[in-house]
Amino acid sequence: MQILRILFLRLLTTLVTLAGVAVIVFFVIRVVPGNPIAMMLPPGATEADVARLSALYGLDKPLPTQFGIWVAGVMQGDFGTSITTRQPVLQLVLSRLPATLELSIMALVMAVILGGIAALVGTRRRGTGTEGAIDIANGMALSVPDFLWGLILILVFGVLVPVFHISGRVTPSLDLPFTTNFYLFESLLRLRFDLWADIVSHMFMPALALAIPLAAIIGQLLKQSLKETMNLDYVTLARTKGYGETRVILREALRNAALPTLTLVGVQFTFLIGGTVIIERLFSYEGLGNMAIDAVINRDLPLIQGIVILFAVIFVAVNMIVDLLYAVLNPRLRHA
Repeated sequence: MQILRILFLRLLTTLVTLAGVAVIVFFVIRVVPGNPIAMMLPPGATEADVARLSALYGLDKPLPTQFGIWVAGVMQGDFGTSITTRQPVLQLVLSRLPATLELSIMALVMAVILGGIAALVGTRRRGTGTEGAIDIANGMALSVPDFLWGLILILVFGVLVPVFHISGRVTPSLDLPFTTNFYLFESLLRLRFDLWADIVSHMFMPALALAIPLAAIIGQLLKQSLKETMNLDYVTLARTKGYGETRVILREALRNAALPTLTLVGVQFTFLIGGTVIIERLFSYEGLGNMAIDAVINRDLPLIQGIVILFAVIFVAVNMIVDLLYAVLNPRLRHA
């Protein structure tokens, strides 16, 4: 019953959050200077042409009326039509979402692996120079933003030692028998390892650029949690039974120490998806972030609204899943 109560409260909070996001994004982007209709027309267009297109996209109505029409459409699954591409917003957004999700998931996996290894090694070698070196490396990783890591990776592995691709999502000359936009996962299901290797080669550097700062955060928090857990009674009891230090860390301490890190990973994953905007642009990656920048440049109001709402849905969904997992994994919350 406790889990159901948490789920109900989170669903209620989610609806309120999404409603607030919808109101803010709708009205804020309309007070920004610039007329999206004027940007669509050639320099010689008349006022009549502007008025005709404004009426076509409903931009000639009062803002409350426009908001009501948009909300009514969203409730029916219609997010409007893109001003620049003349295609349905929902179709455009969903076509780019898989690319961004795959990039974010790959970056998250890399961050968890790198941060977990750093935390385990730092805990195992605590009090030595190795721990100090790991702390210095974490500090350096945190002090450099992800887009700058992207530039460094392009310079090193794209120019000086050209090992990985620096732009795009997949080599266009390859045979692409995809039925979905989840290229990475579908290539594995089809056992097309040549395509999978090519896709990973395109994704590796942008994913690593996103993963490095997050790996440092995970490494610091997990190492601190492990060091605190290593002083608890049940860990001391495990040592008295003759278990080695590595086994004590992996079998006894890691499970409880990982709970705070789980919450952090869930929260940071949402920020990771948001951080793909600059990275996708930097690597010419065909994802949702790259589309968002084009939409802002072109003042494509319906597309901007659709992208922001989708980011908000992902944010609240991930946080809800993390809360539920934390309640399931933590007995004190489960039986509260």
